[in-house]
Formats: sequence, C-alpha cells, structure tokens
Amino acid sequence: MLRSTRGLLLLAIVLMLGAVAANYYNQKRILANQAPRAPKSLPVDTDASATSWIYRKDQTTHGIVEVRAKRFKQLNNPSRVEIEGVQLLVYKQDGKEYDDIRSASAILDDNKSTLYADGVVDITMGVPADNQPHGQLMEIHSSGVTYETKTGVASTGRAVNFEFEQGDGKAVGASYDPNREEIHLNSQVELHWRGRNPNAKPMKIETGELIYLERESHVFLKPWSRLTRDTAVLEGGEALVTLKDKAIDHVEAKQAHGTDQQPARELEYSANQLEMNLTPEGAVEKLSGEPDARLVSTTETSKTTITSRRVDMDFDTSSGASELKQALMTGNTVLESAPVPHENTLPAETRIVRGERVLLRMRNGGRDLDNVETLTPGRLEFLPNRPGQRHRTVDADHMLVTYGASNVIQFFRATDAATRTDPEPPQQAGESSDPLLTWSKDLKADFDPKTGQLAHMEQWNDFRYQEGDRRARANRATLEQARNLITLDQAARIWDASGATSADRILLDQKSGDISAEGNVVSTRMPDQKGKSSAMLTNDQPLEAKAKRMQTADRNEKIHYEGQAVAWQGANRVWADTIDIDRTERRLVARGHARTQFVEKHKSEPAKAADGAAAQPSTNEAAKAPTFVVVTAAAMVYTEADRLAHYTGGAHMVRPGMDVKASEIRAFLNDSQASSSLDHAFADGAVTIFRREADRTLTGTGEHAEYYDAEQRIFLAGGEPELVDSVRGTTKGRELTYYANDDKLLVNGIAREPARALVLRRHH
Repeated sequence: MLRSTRGLLLLAIVLMLGAVAANYYNQKRILANQAPRAPKSLPVDTDASATSWIYRKDQTTHGIVEVRAKRFKQLNNPSRVEIEGVQLLVYKQDGKEYDDIRSASAILDDNKSTLYADGVVDITMGVPADNQPHGQLMEIHSSGVTYETKTGVASTGRAVNFEFEQGDGKAVGASYDPNREEIHLNSQVELHWRGRNPNAKPMKIETGELIYLERESHVFLKPWSRLTRDTAVLEGGEALVTLKDKAIDHVEAKQAHGTDQQPARELEYSANQLEMNLTPEGAVEKLSGEPDARLVSTTETSKTTITSRRVDMDFDTSSGASELKQALMTGNTVLESAPVPHENTLPAETRIVRGERVLLRMRNGGRDLDNVETLTPGRLEFLPNRPGQRHRTVDADHMLVTYGASNVIQFFRATDAATRTDPEPPQQAGESSDPLLTWSKDLKADFDPKTGQLAHMEQWNDFRYQEGDRRARANRATLEQARNLITLDQAARIWDASGATSADRILLDQKSGDISAEGNVVSTRMPDQKGKSSAMLTNDQPLEAKAKRMQTADRNEKIHYEGQAVAWQGANRVWADTIDIDRTERRLVARGHARTQFVEKHKSEPAKAADGAAAQPSTNEAAKAPTFVVVTAAAMVYTEADRLAHYTGGAHMVRPGMDVKASEIRAFLNDSQASSSLDHAFADGAVTIFRREADRTLTGTGEHAEYYDAEQRIFLAGGEPELVDSVRGTTKGRELTYYANDDKLLVNGIAREPARALVLRRHH
C-alpha cells in the first residue's frame, strides 16, 4: 500500500510540474508576445548610440554651451562621440547673445574637451537670445574646425570666409575665443569693409595676421597692413583699427605710407606713425603722421613736397570722397612747390617755405593749393629755374602765400620781414654783384597770374634797404619788378660811399643805381679826389644840394636838380631853376635864374714873428666877415678842365668893391686853395664895370671887358670904351686899361682919332 501510495504521489508531482511548466511557458509566450522587440547588438567599439542628442553644460542661471545633434554615437576605442547634424550654441556671459556653430558632422572628444568638425563649418556670431537680430549678423565659413569645450575657443588652420553687416573677408587659419570675445585670423587676411551708406565706397584691408577684440572694438593688423579705398592706398607695418558702431572709426599704422591717385592729382604721404579718422561711410576725414612725416601732392602744373616732424591733414568728405582740405605741419617743416616741366612753357621758380608750424589750405576739391601760412617765424625761398630769375629769400614772423589757378603764386603777405635777392651774374663792368637786402614791419607782393613771376612788392613801416655799400630807408617802399625800380615814400633817404639823398619820394633803378627824387630833396655828394679843384667844384669838400626834384644817370655820374635848386661846397653856392652836374666831365650847368657865390679869402697874411713862426692875426683881422663874389645870369656853364664859368643871358657879377654887368661873363676861377676864387674874367656885350674905392668910384663901359684879379687890372675894348672916374673925370679910347693897385690908366687911341680925356678940376 505504501508502495502504491508513493507512486501516486510521484505521478501527482509530475502532473503538477507539468501543469506549472505548461502554465510558465504559456505565460512566457504571452509575455514574449507582449514585450517590445529587443535592439540589435551594438558593435564592439560602441558603447552607446542615440538620435536627437543634446549635450548641455549649465551654469547657475543659463547654459554656457549647448551641443545639439540629429544622431549621436559614443565610441570607446578611442573614447569619443561622433555626432551628425551638429549645432553648437555658445552663449555670451550675459546670456543675451550666443554664437551658433553648425556642421554636417563632428567628433566630440570628452577626454580632450574638444569638438572637431572636419567638413564645412558655418558660424553665426552674436545671435540675440530673443531671436530678434538687428541687422546682418557675422557669419564665418570654414572647415577643419576644433572647438574646445572648456575654453569655448574655436579654431582652424584652413581657409576661412566670413560676412558681416559692413562687409566680408577671407583668411587662412582662424580662431575665436568667446570669453575674450576675440577673433584671430592667422594669415593671408583680406577684408572688404563697407560703410553704412550702401553707396559708399568700400575699404579693402589686407594684412598678414588679424586680431579682433570685439569687447574693445579693436582690430590689430600685423606684421604688415594695407588699406585700400577707391584710389587711396595706405600701407605700413603693424596697425590698429578702432571700430565705432561696427564701422571703422580710427586707424593707427606704423612705418606707414599712402597714395591717392586721381585723374588730376596724386597724393603721397608717409610717417613712422600714422593715424587716420574715418566717417561712418568710410571716407577719411583726418590723417596725422609723426615723426618724419612727408606729404607729396602732384598736379599737372606743380609738385608740392612737404616734410615735417608731424603732419595733421583734414579732408572734406561732403562729396563722399576724401578731398584734402588743409594740412598743418609742425616741427622743422619744409614745403617745396616745384613746377612740372611742360614743352613750350617757361617754368616758374621753385618755392620753398620753412618754419616750425606751417598751415596749408587746398581748394578745388583738394587738387590745387589755396594758400600756405606760417604760424611761427618762417622763410620763403624762390629758386630760379631759368635765366632771368633771381634767387630770393624772405624771412618773417608771419607769412601768407596765396595761389591761383594751376598752383601759380598770386599774393604774398608777411610781417617783420627781411628779404634777400641775389644778383644775376654781372653782364658788364660796374654792375652790382652784391645781394639786395631789405627789412620792414609789413610786406606784400603780387605775382603775374600766368607765370607766377614777381610783379610788384610793397614794404612799409620802417623800411630799410642795403645793396653793397648802398643803403636806403623810408616809411614805405615799392618794387616794380618789370622796371627793376624801387620807390621810397615818406621820409625817404638813400646813401652810399659817394653821398646821400633824402626826399619825400625817391625812385631807385636797381640795375643802374640811378635815382630820381622829388619833394624837399636834399643831397650830399662826396668830393672826387681826381682832377683839378676850383672854387666851383673842390675835391676836398662834399657837394651838397637842395631842390624840389633830383635825377641821376650813368650810375650817379650825372646829377640833375630842378625846382629852386641850390648846390654848395662850404660857402660857395650855385642857385638856379635847374642844376646839372656831370661828375665824369667835371661840368656844372645852371639854367634859369642862375646865381653863383664864391667866398673871397682875406689877402692880408700874418706877419712873421722873430722866431720865424707865424704871428696870430690881429683882433680886427680875425673878426673880418667873409666876402663873396656873386654872379647872376640866365644860365651858367662851368667846365673844370679850364676852370671856366660861362654866364649868359644877361650876367651880373658883384664882388667887394666891383660890380660888372654884361650880356655874358666868362669867369676863370682859381684853385680852391687860392686866396681869391676869381683869377680873371671876360665880359662881352654892353659891358658896365663899376668899381668903388675908398674915396671915389670908377665906371667903365664897352662891348668887351677883361678883369685880372692878381694885378687888379681892368681892360675895356669894343664899341666906344669909356672910363668915368668920379674924381678925375671921363676917359674914352679904343682900348682902356686900368691898374687899380697902381691907380694907373692906359689909353690906346685909334689912328687919326687920339684918345680923349675929360679931367674934372678939383675946387679948393
């Protein structure tokens, strides 16, 4: 029984196990049918994969970096993540903007904290977090980009192209650091920067390497730089570009030089350090350079070269272009304007302005000079470029040079001026080889509008002049270049080794040295040390003169006085309406109311003392007043060769004790050292001689008379000579000779007509 019961139990257990097993497998089948399908097995090197993958690295309030991908695959050998359809969002620190980096595929290496995209990468910078961009955003296109997840730095060594609101560009190799907001373009950089105005001409920037600091709005260019806008090009070493409202505002460049080539003008400039300010439209409005600044402006007619320690240039940008308006040069400035040679055109002088501070102003759209002004003492120099031009310099406290069409000088103004004009090579003997120097408080000059040659110059307020030993001064002076004539006005005076002249106005011929004076003329001529000497023209005293007008000729050898003229040497004088003196011929001519005066020396000689020395004259002798020989006539001609003064037109000679009248008188003068000025005299035509002695008078008449001073002899002839003696009576004859010293009268009668004498008896 027990055995049968054990069998039943075993069967029951088996049935129960079968039922349980059937139920298990049935439930398992049901569960298996209801369970999702198991994924395929991952490759051996893959730990995980996913789609629509997002990787986010958070900070306290916002995400710094967010990586999105359409597909994700994490590899384990080596450990990295491959993602496709990549979008990398890099937020700014304030969270208001982010940079959007996209690529078809990339590899994320978490160990190295890098994301690398070998294919094309597109970067959009500065996307507003509210997705409402203002203007065009900056877009960068490249490949082979590495993004460092820890630093946020994106970089590539391959070609980069980018567009931004104001332009576009390209480079080879680049990096971007969002924390420092810095873009670094490694090489072969080229930018095209447009202004805000769509019609503005773009600026092309080229450099070896570029660093853009977005936070500071600075762009660094190195080791070289080149900026091109339309016809203007600026090249140099390292440069700093400053942006304002995303437009180029300021450029600083080292070892810079630039050009601006336009159809009618070419501009060149250079400096060790150059700074440039631009308008929002990209036009240059200010440009400064120092040290060793240089500016060259070339037009069809002239070439202007400026060198200075510093140059500051202002440009007119109203037309959209940069037209030079003015340039201020500071420090050892030299401005040279030279004519451009043209066939069949005589060149003007080269003009050079020197000074510490010089201001240059332009006109006609920056093509032509308007004026040049020295703001400190300076110098203007004219360099001749052809025969007939003379080297000139002007030094002044302040100068203004004004130009006309084709950069031809028109006007010149200066204060506290000193001029120097070098002479042309002498063409003949006697021409001056000394420079002409002038000084004045004020100066102005006018130039020929076609040739630029000096036409007229005026100096006033304390004018002074020097040429060799010739000097002059006046309140005002005028130079007429065509006539080579200087006019001195107001208190004019001119002098040299030969003498001096003062007048209200004096005209000086620079080439000949001859002068013309008018108004209160006073002149002094030093005596000639050659030839004979007489009472009329001595060689030991200066010849002085006064007149209303005076002229000289033949290099002052001929002198003409006119209008109440008077000339004198010591006490000897000549009066006339006009007086002409020929210093070469030693000849003097007086016309119109001519009158001469010669001093007579006392004939008494001091007695000898016992020791042979000359005794002193007595008080009476010392007190004797001088006596004179005075001759008047319509005209007088004196020649030094024979010491003859020929008086015509009704002559009248008066000397102590004697009076002579005749139609003409010829007076032969003694040497200037003689005791008497008159040696002898001839009178012709209705001659009357009146002689006064102590107790009587004698009157002689005839057609011809002769007087000899040494013998005190009077000779009468011609007509019916007659001598009337107030004491002895009247004597007539063909020839009468009277010796005053001996009181003797000789009568030479005519044949068959003996001399007749009328003797006056004395009544006792």
